[in-house]
Amino acid sequence: MPELPEVEVVRAGLAPSVTGATVAAVEVFDERSLKRHSAGALDFVARLSGRRLLSAERRGKFLWLPLEPAGQEELAGVPLGREPLESGPPQPEALVVHLGMSGQVLLRDPGAPLDRLTRIRIDIDHPRHGELRLDFVDQRIFGSMAVDRLVETPDVPGERVPSQVAHIARDPLDPHFDDARFFAALAARSTGIKRALLDQTLVSGIGNIYADESLWASRIHYDQPTSTLSRARARTLLAEVRLVLGRALAEGGTSFDAQYVNVNGASGYFSHSLNAYGQQGTPCPRCGRMIVREQFMNRGSHFCPHCQRIRAAVAPLGH
Repeated sequence: MPELPEVEVVRAGLAPSVTGATVAAVEVFDERSLKRHSAGALDFVARLSGRRLLSAERRGKFLWLPLEPAGQEELAGVPLGREPLESGPPQPEALVVHLGMSGQVLLRDPGAPLDRLTRIRIDIDHPRHGELRLDFVDQRIFGSMAVDRLVETPDVPGERVPSQVAHIARDPLDPHFDDARFFAALAARSTGIKRALLDQTLVSGIGNIYADESLWASRIHYDQPTSTLSRARARTLLAEVRLVLGRALAEGGTSFDAQYVNVNGASGYFSHSLNAYGQQGTPCPRCGRMIVREQFMNRGSHFCPHCQRIRAAVAPLGH
């Protein structure tokens, strides 16, 4: 599944081409990709058509494109070609994208052939770049698109996120991420550290790949109880998480196959820099012993049994 670096690469690739663009047409080929838009395809098309896209934003593994309110478009003389969907003042809305396991958002020229796995096509018109096309391609159909209302965040005045994303915690690269709150939450939990890292309500954007890499870098066993981590080890882990995510971003994310690509269809190459994930049976780059894989939460954990041993608590995390 795409994690923070892969989704951020897509967001950054979309931003220049969608910011300020107007949605000219929308075509839904497979309504299964609207599972998060409960009102269905006709409503989805109506809510998008004629709207201007304001930016490209992300939290964790969610991506969204805020929409200019319909009322502002009407005042500016831009015809919507439809009746207002709701009475009263327009609510701020956004086009929300979740890539799921295999979703892709691809930028294409209008005349480019459609991929056979294209689920949704959105034609846009940008004042500088001209006509473009956004194709939502998804092989396994676990991803989705939806138009959702934007709600204010409780900790940053004036900041808004889609209601579907409001329960997702900030990610470690977010400037408003609260380190102290994260450490306190770890100390209060009774679970293994990898389970905590994968909990998107605690910290977002980290999946199996980057959890394994960060735990390897900080020499922490994936099943180390969170309540036994000292504050120093927790700080080291968070620092390594940020370093791993930053390096993955710089290398365009991790691609093992054609399912993760950026908006131009190119693969990332962080897979060549992995030290633990997928490296079972190869020597640990640090100590030379073999990396192993153990079953974990219907997936696998990759680690070095010599470097990453479960340790007894030395000092509680809260101290």
